[in-house]
Amino acid sequence: MGKEYTKICIKIYTKINGNGIIGMENNETHCYDYYRRRTNMGKFVVTEVKTGVKFNLKANNGQVICTSQVYKTFETCKKGINSIKKNAPIAAVEDQTVEGFEVKKNPKWEIYTDKAGEFRFRLKARNGQIICAGEGYKQMSGLKNGMESIIKNAPDAEIVKEEA
Repeated sequence: MGKEYTKICIKIYTKINGNGIIGMENNETHCYDYYRRRTNMGKFVVTEVKTGVKFNLKANNGQVICTSQVYKTFETCKKGINSIKKNAPIAAVEDQTVEGFEVKKNPKWEIYTDKAGEFRFRLKARNGQIICAGEGYKQMSGLKNGMESIIKNAPDAEIVKEEA
């Protein structure tokens, strides 16, 4: 399997005061050029649970990057995976941690703060359904790294069924 040259551009909105980053405001686009291998990328690990089937997207190092909802069947779970592969690279970013944030159209990444005060993200498909959600991050930079990891790993990630 060969390498594929890819360019990814991500809009980053930052508002800085004397104490550092306090929110997101100025529109900057950062583009990254990299080679991605068609093999040995992340993987979608599909597992059966009591109420159906779910997946975790794992990076090469085994770290869970995001988790799905519970689907009724393996086939509907695969549709959710394909939706991530399709939507993650093109989704707009809606940062709900910023006062007066701009509501974006789906597909989109929603960034928000949970009850514990940690930053979280969720990816919504064109139909508005949440197709994956990330863990809580103490720093916005960690959250952005998680989102970038999904964009990098999801398109070529294999689907692996984990036996119970």
